[in-house]
Amino acid sequence: RRTTPEVHVCLISTASCLCPFLVCLCFIQRCYGASHHVPAKVPSRNQTKLANGETEVHHRPKRGWIWNQFFVLEEHFGTEAQYVGKLHSNSDKGDGSVRYILDGEGAGTIFIIDEVTGDIHATKSLDREKKTHYVLHAQALDRHTEEALEPKSEFIIKVQDINDNAPKFPDGPFVATVPEMSEVGTSVLQVTATDADDPTYGNSARIVYSILQGQPYFSVDPKTGIIRTALANMDREAREHYTVVIQAKDMAGQVGGLSGSTTINITLTDINDNPPKFPQKNYQLYVPESAQVGKAVGKIKANDEDLGVNADIRYSIINSEGANMFSISTDRDTREGIISLKKPLNYERKKTYTLHIEGVNTHVDPRYSYLGSFKDTATLKITVGDVDEAPVFSLEHFIMDVYENAPSGTEVGGVTARDPDSRNSPVRYYLDSKEEGVRYFRIDEASGVIRTTQPLDREDMPWHNITVMASEVDNPSLLSHVPVTVQVLDVNDNPPEIATDEEVIVCESSRPGQVIQTVTAVDKDDFANGQRFSFALPSQLPVNPNFTLRDNEDSTASIIARRRRFNHLTQELYELPIVVWDGGEPSLSGTSTLTLRVCPCQRHGRVRMCQGEAFLSSAGLSTGALIAILLCIVILLAIVVLFITLRRSKKEPLIISEEDIRENVVTYDDEGGGEEDTEAFDIIALRNPAAAEELKFRRDVRPEARQHCVLPRSRRSPSVELDEVDVHEFIKQRLVEADMDTSVPPYDSLQTYAYEGQGSPTGTVSPLDSPGTQSEQDYNYLDDWGPEFQKLAELYGEADSDVTT
Repeated sequence: RRTTPEVHVCLISTASCLCPFLVCLCFIQRCYGASHHVPAKVPSRNQTKLANGETEVHHRPKRGWIWNQFFVLEEHFGTEAQYVGKLHSNSDKGDGSVRYILDGEGAGTIFIIDEVTGDIHATKSLDREKKTHYVLHAQALDRHTEEALEPKSEFIIKVQDINDNAPKFPDGPFVATVPEMSEVGTSVLQVTATDADDPTYGNSARIVYSILQGQPYFSVDPKTGIIRTALANMDREAREHYTVVIQAKDMAGQVGGLSGSTTINITLTDINDNPPKFPQKNYQLYVPESAQVGKAVGKIKANDEDLGVNADIRYSIINSEGANMFSISTDRDTREGIISLKKPLNYERKKTYTLHIEGVNTHVDPRYSYLGSFKDTATLKITVGDVDEAPVFSLEHFIMDVYENAPSGTEVGGVTARDPDSRNSPVRYYLDSKEEGVRYFRIDEASGVIRTTQPLDREDMPWHNITVMASEVDNPSLLSHVPVTVQVLDVNDNPPEIATDEEVIVCESSRPGQVIQTVTAVDKDDFANGQRFSFALPSQLPVNPNFTLRDNEDSTASIIARRRRFNHLTQELYELPIVVWDGGEPSLSGTSTLTLRVCPCQRHGRVRMCQGEAFLSSAGLSTGALIAILLCIVILLAIVVLFITLRRSKKEPLIISEEDIRENVVTYDDEGGGEEDTEAFDIIALRNPAAAEELKFRRDVRPEARQHCVLPRSRRSPSVELDEVDVHEFIKQRLVEADMDTSVPPYDSLQTYAYEGQGSPTGTVSPLDSPGTQSEQDYNYLDDWGPEFQKLAELYGEADSDVTT
């Protein structure tokens, strides 16, 4: 096999003096030389790149580099460059013919090489924490030919770490909490320090934790940095906040290691380990008897050293004497017991009350039940104070009654009130003058008897509400009020009346015995004296020949017809008086007169014309007036129709003037568009007779005279045929004449020249195809066509005679 020259690399540095491992490596290298090879990086596929760019292929290349890694200490501050290592090639005979070159990271700036000896030096102080290693490439060249004696190979210079960085706590300071009364060893917080030194080399980054402040309450694990409680039964109420200082030291805590520290502020959180306690066992409270029900009369509070929900207290009154008269609730903000009055106090009945009040924690932790029952009791003695009170009525509401129409001064009833105080002062009574009912009643100041001041009418006001006030004679400022309701009792003092909201209608086709309508009665009196009615016709009047009345004995009556057929033209309205009796004591009667209207009716009794007639009658129009109005309307309509008929039957003359002979009809009965219409004459109508319907107005000439005369064109011989060219020339000539002639029709008229066409079975009547002036055409055959063409024949006859002349 082919071999290549070997390059020996000897690592001689200051590290060999410090590290026994490096000394061993150097010793092995010197003893064994090139017998132990470390593969160097060579081109792939067994190729060697030469200096001239060519590639030499060999099957098993010889490895030339002994080492591919150097070491250099960081933070070197010597005056001379730091020796790193040496490059050596087997081709180097020591005669200086080999030149060593170096390139890569830091080559030429940080690292320099002696081209002759191959010694590598570091010219600057290095920091491993900024850059841990440098990748460089070395090559041996022939100094004379510049040919590569060795292939370019890569090696690494590693920066050797020294302990130049102290541990740090990047997240400090810390805040932590732990429940009070926690067991020893309860984990509080884990702190972690970081060291920028190399953790894989030596002990520079091996950290040990210790506690500098916070003993004996807390401890720290030297390896993990977990802080734990070290003292049992730490009470938050005794001490709540603790400051712990933790130190981290590298070099496994040995002398000469660097250290850093951090602070942890630990707070003990509260648990419910304290029961509520009343500051004293007995309390006293003064409450006047005038205290309002539902209002607070006092406060009581039990102290709890805990916080938050652990200090919530629920108060209760545990004895029946106090619970019947008073209630207690808890103020959430102040945690006080608010005592309120449930019932009115009365000094004359009971002067003192004793309340047994209990305070209990609402949130109890069963783990600390051994500490006690977490509740406390106290006794509250309430003294009722005497207060001068207003009079008290015997009832809360008085109800009285009196008959209507009773004379003035009739007694309605009486109210009573007394002084609740022990003095029992006399009481005076008053009516509230602000109320409307005062004008109907008055009250005796001493006795409280209420009387009427005028007769009352139940139908006007069945109930009266008044307010009676009472005050002590000795202290008029204290007033009490009581409502009094007076009911007015009914007396049968109103006669009944017929109840009908609609007009009674009588159909013209009514038969004898037919029910016209059923009527009822109303009575202003109450149910006891009303609602039982009887009906009859007045007995003092003669028998009514048209209608009779039948009492149905159910408080209704039926009106019945007595004769056949009624006629509203003969008599439209009838009056029927009816007498009604009520069932009261004494019985009262009233007479009501009903108005009956006769109307033509449809089947089933439906009214057909009454509503309209009633409206017209209300307008004050009689039947004769209505007939006269309708007759006038008919005559006017007939005149209008006759006028329209005459207008349509009127015929226009065929020719306005015998002298106004034209070959075309000129129509100017439409106003047109005026001067603003600028559309020109459309010659298409001359080519297409059907287009003549689309008339366009001509406004290019505003004539001063309305006379228009068109002389007939001389007739052509029958042998001359009319073609398109002749028609075009003819129309063009006519158009020029119309434009130049000042005697044309009004500017808003239309002249239409249309080609009539050929093929008429009767021939053409146009003078365009007429024979010449020498023709002896006979127009007498036009008389055979009928009277319609008689005038045309006369005109042509006159024209022939004029030409001959």
